[in-house]
Amino acid sequence: MDYANIIATQLNLGVRQVEKTIGLLEAGATVPFIARYRKEMTGNLNEVQIAAIRDLLLKLKEVDKRRAAILQSIEEQGKMTPELRTAIEQAQGLTELEDLYLPYKPKRKTRASMAVERGLQPLAEALLRQYQCSVEQLAQPFVDEAKGVASTDEALAGARDIIAERVSEDIAARNKVRNLFRRTAMITSKVVKAKEEEAGKFQSWFDWKENAMRAPSHRILAMFRGESEGLLRVKIAPEEDEPAIEALERQFVRGNYESSQQVAEAVRDGYKRLLAPSIETEYYNLLKERADREAIKVFAENLRQLLLASPLGQKRTLAIDPGFRTGCKVVCLDAQGQLLHNETIYPFTSVREERAAVAKLEALVEAFKIEAIAIGNGTAGRETEEVVKRCRFKTKVIAVMVSESGASVYSASDAARAEFPEYDVTVRGAVSIGRRLMDPLSELVKIDPKSIGVGQYQHDVDQKMLQDSLEDVVVSCVNSVGVELNTASRELLSYVSGIGPALASKIVDHRNRHGAFRNRHELLQVERLGDKAFEQCAGFLRVRESDNPLDRSAVHPERYALVERMAKGVGATVEELMKSRDLRAEIDINQFVSDDCGLPTLQDIMKELDKPGLDPRAKFEVFEFDKNVTRIEDLREGMVLPGIVTNITAFGAFVDVGVHQDGLVHISQLANRRVNDPNEVVHLHQHVQVKVLEVDLRRHRISLTMKI
Repeated sequence: MDYANIIATQLNLGVRQVEKTIGLLEAGATVPFIARYRKEMTGNLNEVQIAAIRDLLLKLKEVDKRRAAILQSIEEQGKMTPELRTAIEQAQGLTELEDLYLPYKPKRKTRASMAVERGLQPLAEALLRQYQCSVEQLAQPFVDEAKGVASTDEALAGARDIIAERVSEDIAARNKVRNLFRRTAMITSKVVKAKEEEAGKFQSWFDWKENAMRAPSHRILAMFRGESEGLLRVKIAPEEDEPAIEALERQFVRGNYESSQQVAEAVRDGYKRLLAPSIETEYYNLLKERADREAIKVFAENLRQLLLASPLGQKRTLAIDPGFRTGCKVVCLDAQGQLLHNETIYPFTSVREERAAVAKLEALVEAFKIEAIAIGNGTAGRETEEVVKRCRFKTKVIAVMVSESGASVYSASDAARAEFPEYDVTVRGAVSIGRRLMDPLSELVKIDPKSIGVGQYQHDVDQKMLQDSLEDVVVSCVNSVGVELNTASRELLSYVSGIGPALASKIVDHRNRHGAFRNRHELLQVERLGDKAFEQCAGFLRVRESDNPLDRSAVHPERYALVERMAKGVGATVEELMKSRDLRAEIDINQFVSDDCGLPTLQDIMKELDKPGLDPRAKFEVFEFDKNVTRIEDLREGMVLPGIVTNITAFGAFVDVGVHQDGLVHISQLANRRVNDPNEVVHLHQHVQVKVLEVDLRRHRISLTMKI
């Protein structure tokens, strides 16, 4: 199979672009590396395009693997013909391959196979010829009680079973029914009888019908979840059988003879019993895959926004994991996120304890020179924020509510236990909250992305597809920001291009034994980190204390000599060149174009020399909720409140207004215009103004609008 041509056609790319990208991928290059450092080879393809090439290449290879298995199976059955081999070899997709294989696919016993065993195949062939004759006379020779055929009626029934199966396996017939499903199939959902009360959360789908191919992903996944829980019955089919049966009759029925009537009866049976259920299953899987992809796309975009959220930076931080009865776990971290102190305060047990808690917080802030306070946004979060606001600190300290999603997962993980073996999960959770404020990316990579809580139906979608997509996002974010080699955790390093978990552990072990890396090239001293891994990872790692200023930038070591030539050309050192805009202005990058280094790479180098290692994340901004609203009972229709976007779905955005229950801004309420994708209007952690439309205290639901 000519992979490059097929991929280029499907993705609307140049064949040479695709060929070069495939070559790089198969040589072990990663998507971020190719996108950043091999622009000349790929024609400046971005990460999304390169990942699409990679994924389609894997899919085509799977098709070829299946093709080989099908060819082998039919060969072993002794049923291969030159025409069939050609058709299989030229088939483009799995559906076409499976259609060709269907008549030869080993099956459990069917009505048709049992009829063939009873010797009724010739009768079926005779009926299909549809001559003008008596079908009774045609069937009489096949009556044989020893073979289990007691009458002509039984013989004809068996022959019809054979014809019905042939109809259901005919490629043209299957395509006719597929096209009918594509145009007219409806997805219908009904509640299972006597389960109305149990299925309350699926009430919207108790009696639902819409065009299957136009149904949005969140509705499909909701109905499929209800079905998987045994609460709904879901069907995907055209509303009427007759159009499909008439189309099949036009294909198989010729004339109006008795034999033709037998064939028509077999066609109807073949459609209802075999073909329609088969295509329904096919479309069920198609809709599920499409819905999964759309839901995963939403999850992936949310995760990207969350990982690239604004970092506070290296500030001495006091973090609080709030709690009412069990108290609030307090930790103090240095500017690098290392744990200095921990204890528990109980501000909600009595007035005396509240005063003691305020005094303790004031003392800790002074003792550890705290610059910021991170407060978990879960149970008792707003109440703890109020306690912090009552403190009288001697220096300026900002207090920020931080999402706790996934913090408990991290605190119980192997990584947390390895870092803090002597502390319990509450201390580890508080440390995670504090570090999230300082650098969300570095902390969140330690948590399974599915546990971060920014998805839609994440437990219902294909888990491998979800895992692969989310891992792509994490890898992309980590490499776009860059990683400080001497402070990065194993988890963060494992996502750097070309490294992975095993090499990440080797790097950290080497760092622990030999001290900080003095430059990028010392990476080559790490056990099992060879030239290929160094090529892939070096440009994404930073060594802030290196003597070579380029080690603090995204300039790849393979281009150091080129930068040195640039500096020499203007009579300066590399460091002087990086500090002087005037010196850089003297450089004509066209003079440095070569076969393997074109203008895209040279332009990237100049940007890095201008702002080495620039963090692409936005500047941190402090956010505060309305101090008069802390519980859902405080909300009133018409209130306008500050909020922060916590999750984005296909049908709208969820906004935290500080009452322990996120409100929904439906997609129709996001803007004073039609919105097709909520990401057009909002992004995670965005600070927004919302108006309360409705408060349902019984169901704990809040409806909001941004049309203010």
